Amino acid sequence: MMKPNSILGSYLFKQAVLSFLFVLIVICAIIMMVDMIELLRRTSGKHDISIGFLVEYVLAKLPETVDKVIPFIVMVSTMIMFWRISKNNEFVIIRATGVSIWGVLMPVLLAVFVIGSLWVAVINPISAKLYEVKETLSYRLSTNNPNAFLFSNKGLWMREGKEDNTIAIINAKGLNLKSQVLWLNDLSIIEIDEDMRVKRHIEAFVATLENGNLNLKDVHIYQPGQKAEIVNSMTYPTEMNIQRIRDNFVDPEAISYWNLPDTIDFYETSGFSVIRHKMRYLSLTSLPFLLVAMVLVAGLFALKPSQRQGGVLWMIILGIATGFTVYFTSQVISAFGLNSYIPIWFSVWAPTIVIASISISVYLHKEE
Repeated sequence: MMKPNSILGSYLFKQAVLSFLFVLIVICAIIMMVDMIELLRRTSGKHDISIGFLVEYVLAKLPETVDKVIPFIVMVSTMIMFWRISKNNEFVIIRATGVSIWGVLMPVLLAVFVIGSLWVAVINPISAKLYEVKETLSYRLSTNNPNAFLFSNKGLWMREGKEDNTIAIINAKGLNLKSQVLWLNDLSIIEIDEDMRVKRHIEAFVATLENGNLNLKDVHIYQPGQKAEIVNSMTYPTEMNIQRIRDNFVDPEAISYWNLPDTIDFYETSGFSVIRHKMRYLSLTSLPFLLVAMVLVAGLFALKPSQRQGGVLWMIILGIATGFTVYFTSQVISAFGLNSYIPIWFSVWAPTIVIASISISVYLHKEE
């Protein structure tokens, strides 16, 4: 078997990396062009939106989109590389020297595994930071406020302990930060005792978080066995702060791979659901192996003794169809994992294991 550090192995390793970078640049350019066209359409007639803002938004959104299509990028780049070495008869020459198909694949698999590892270790933390920037810019675009800062458009759910073994469940349907003051819309506070009985229910039209207190406006207070009380304003002490709320609203995509384990531990301790975060962590961990599996699939379609046999168009069609099949199948399996129908680890690793197993079986059959 050819060693990856041999001259031929180094050549194949280099070709795999260069092909990946070429396809990555092309795909990024296409994504940015499509996003810019869509943004220009959405902002037509808004003269207060500068071209600099649009460019910043497109660049901030780019890593999120590329993260979703990175398996396709690897598959397409590898197919191009394999097609090129087959067209130039390099594959025939390599095989004529007695190198097995695994000797040809090994340097490419190593190159892709290194790319996947670097993507998780280096690119992902950058992508996580830009995800937060993209969310804020998107909110500013929708509100026409260039200084707006978004915490969440999905609502707030927090739990904190009070005196006398009381637990307060705090819910707000919307949040917004204005002039360093956090505003909470449609606030609801439910106080329960250790036996899970409701002691008091407070509803407010709006509230502000300042100096460790929630300043409630237009308040309705409900207590068991008592008439509802209506007050114009009320101060409610809380342990909430802006940083804690910010942490509560961090999407898994906005957390780097290295910070996900601590975040998962924090959420589990606080009683929050961590299924999405665990799936994100496992997906990133499995990414290098998934990319390796996509290389194996690409080799089945693109590695031929000679491209004079024809069928290049069918190779491209079947390769793309296989890629989409893998993608949609993995999405369906992930949905089962998110809904706890199957174990999370299985929903993440199953597509990679199945693809790799089928591909290896086909290669072994061809070698025989």
